[in-house]
Amino acid sequence: MTDALWPDTFEFGVATAGFQIEGGYNDVGQPRNNWAAWEDEGRVARAGAANRFWDEYEQQLDLVTAMGLSSFRLSIEWTRVEPQPGVLDESAIRRYRDILTAVQRRGLRALVTLHHFTNPEWLGRDPWLDDAGWRRLAGWYATAVELFGDLCTTWITSNEINIFSFNTYLHGIFPPGRRSDLSATMTTIDHLLAAHVLGYQAIKERQPNSVVATNNYSFSIYELDRMILDTLYAHHYGIGDSERVAWLQHRRDAHYDAVPGGVGVYAPLEAAARRYAARKIPLDAALPTTRAVLREVATPRVLDVAQLDYYAPTVAEHLTLPGHLTSGGRWRRVGRPLWDDRPDPAMFLAYVREAGQDGLPVWVVENGMCVRRDARGSWPRRDGWTRERYLRENIGALLRARRLGVDVQGYWHWTLIDNFEWGSYEPRFGIHGLSRDGRVLATDTAGDDVAAVYRSIVDGLRQQDFSVVTEPDVAR
Repeated sequence: MTDALWPDTFEFGVATAGFQIEGGYNDVGQPRNNWAAWEDEGRVARAGAANRFWDEYEQQLDLVTAMGLSSFRLSIEWTRVEPQPGVLDESAIRRYRDILTAVQRRGLRALVTLHHFTNPEWLGRDPWLDDAGWRRLAGWYATAVELFGDLCTTWITSNEINIFSFNTYLHGIFPPGRRSDLSATMTTIDHLLAAHVLGYQAIKERQPNSVVATNNYSFSIYELDRMILDTLYAHHYGIGDSERVAWLQHRRDAHYDAVPGGVGVYAPLEAAARRYAARKIPLDAALPTTRAVLREVATPRVLDVAQLDYYAPTVAEHLTLPGHLTSGGRWRRVGRPLWDDRPDPAMFLAYVREAGQDGLPVWVVENGMCVRRDARGSWPRRDGWTRERYLRENIGALLRARRLGVDVQGYWHWTLIDNFEWGSYEPRFGIHGLSRDGRVLATDTAGDDVAAVYRSIVDGLRQQDFSVVTEPDVAR
């Protein structure tokens, strides 16, 4: 860590994903990804023009620099670059190169994700359940770096492997939408993690000085969060097969000591969920493909930074019955909507501290708060939280983490502009709102000038003015 509590080199940015912002997928004559069939069937809203980033990236990148930020997280979509098997779209390659050049020209660091919940439709319905799909994904990582490596050296291989697998095969809200299939969930996690390991090696062969990682969604169940990364850390520490299970058990105990469980009535539910996961996902049998791939890897490191995404990690608190009161009225579906996720900066601090325990720099590559906007209008959060408070208190958690010796080096807020939130435009996460006719607003959906707030925090911390944030207590 540098002498300054808040270093000049700290990366402030915003995070985005191509399918959510670009527009131009899954209609006639457009590249089709794994969401295409659900859009055709009317199971989800069409992404349509999304934020028009594909055509209006210059103007939208200007919003990033106006906040004084230093980095822009985006994805390069495999579907666009390779719309048919083995056929590269040269016009899409040129456009992505233009976008990366525009990022570079503004003095921004591009943080590029190569798999952000989407893949080409031609890959098939369940591409992650056999060897062919994940090995092809690892090949895409190598291809992308060959195509764009002169314009970017900072990569996320696959975004939130854990929540992608969970939403696809346990929760059923991502295509193909199977529910309660724990075996398919764990197989997908295993195969995507194996693809990361091979992708890491391929990227490093081409760019030895690159920064490569994968980011977990912070999740209170060890087997669906830390175990995934601990499998990689075990390789880093040289933990042999005979020692691995005992080491993972120790790490699981430490995880549950470090991060809070459910609060109030949710505490027993959270404890039950943890016991269930331990019984159903035995540590001695978990992630066999990844472990086999790691045995063939000569270099000890397969992560360069510790990345995490933080929203609302406690599993039990997502369990709500239909009919509960939410912003805009009663919620008729099972489960809690995103705009009811409970902000908890102290819990955020606990996850950041855990992420820093292995000595790697810590990057928070997603963190944000949702409000609701539907056909009737925008609705304030029932808990009264605003984005200004959220930014000041969550970035305050990072300041407290640095005081405690955690080498936090970057924060990417989710997200720049309200976008297509995986099947719906109802959840709104943007620093800038999006009008009904597709105009980008100066304020967020609630009408607050959040861009000015973020700018004031960035400027203040760079000047070592810590009054611009609010630090949480270490203990909850």
